[in-house]
Amino acid sequence: MARPASIWITDTTFRDGQQARAPYTLEQIVHLYDLLASMGGPVLRQTELFAYTPLDREAIAACQQRPGPEVTTWMRASLGDLNAVRTSGVRETGILASSSDYHIYLKMNRTRRQAADDYARVVQAVVDAGIRPRVHLEDLTRADLDGFVAPLVESLQNIGRRARLPVKFRLCDTMGFGLPWPEAALPRGVPRMFQFFTRTLGVSPEHLEWHGHNDFHRGEVNTVAAWLYGCAAANGSLFGFGERTGNPPLEALVIDYIGLTGDDRGIDTTAITRAAAYFRDTLGTPLPANYPFAGAGFNVTSAGIHADGLLKNEEIYNIFDTARLLDRPLGITVNDRSGLAGVAYWVNTTLGLKGRGQIHKDDPRIVAMHEEVRRQYGAGRSTGFSPDEMQALARLHFGNALATTTRS
Repeated sequence: MARPASIWITDTTFRDGQQARAPYTLEQIVHLYDLLASMGGPVLRQTELFAYTPLDREAIAACQQRPGPEVTTWMRASLGDLNAVRTSGVRETGILASSSDYHIYLKMNRTRRQAADDYARVVQAVVDAGIRPRVHLEDLTRADLDGFVAPLVESLQNIGRRARLPVKFRLCDTMGFGLPWPEAALPRGVPRMFQFFTRTLGVSPEHLEWHGHNDFHRGEVNTVAAWLYGCAAANGSLFGFGERTGNPPLEALVIDYIGLTGDDRGIDTTAITRAAAYFRDTLGTPLPANYPFAGAGFNVTSAGIHADGLLKNEEIYNIFDTARLLDRPLGITVNDRSGLAGVAYWVNTTLGLKGRGQIHKDDPRIVAMHEEVRRQYGAGRSTGFSPDEMQALARLHFGNALATTTRS
């Protein structure tokens, strides 16, 4: 492995993420930008927006005035797009550079030579405008690395050297074909891809960025592999929203960054929970209940055997201190598999009882509650107990002890 000394995160929530959902309003973009700034802190260095419409340009201007990641743009490899980028006042722009024969011949109806010349012409114009070029090598995991990509990268690096303005490269796994294993061959092997760029082509890790897709459920693991094998920047989008199956989830990259580096300075992971609430309550986009870190049930158990372990020590069945890091205490849903331990855990968490103050699962009141749960399932019930139902059941056996609590 060859992890760079410094690694960081970049964001595509307002570009690739925007392509996968209803348009955000200006107010929503600004609110999400602030959440991203809190969530990523200094580790989240950049975000990207389109620059085509009046709303795009308003959003760029609004975000540029706020503390947070650097605002960059995205453009096609067309000189006609450059004016919008130039007038936006950004210091860096992404440039679409389709790299596979699928795109060059079948989509663009160009030859490799024509495509390479087009890309060089646009990169030169961007450099001449004093803007840093970030070349998005599209569909790279299906490209001819030796025959097309290598000479293209060399020519673009030469443009940057002459201008003393380094060219950055975003390596795009457009269809999710990338593989995270060191043994995987090029062009699909992510570790070998970064060895190729750093060792063969001489691109510095700080000028490399990985942009994955999740078509084969490998979006996040491929991105971590990119970090480990020579890529400094990992690109993701909030909750993974992106084209088709989406991109690596930005919040997952934040957690993985902390795990890899042990550094959480300036990062507010509770912003993940606030962002999920905003998606649910304001944008009308609730996440699946089992969505990691943010779904309504991601740290909620129904299994009695798990609840029994939680009664003994929370660390047995909690991934980390979710109450501290995400403002999400552990939860319990009572159903036919919860057992005495599940009912006891629900009561203890609802009353906030810990340590020696906890009510044991053999307590007669717990036994009585469990008997009622069993009776209802024996009579054909097929749904879990709602918080209100559990509150009513507990009041029958614990009196008004639950009256002052709001947790359920």
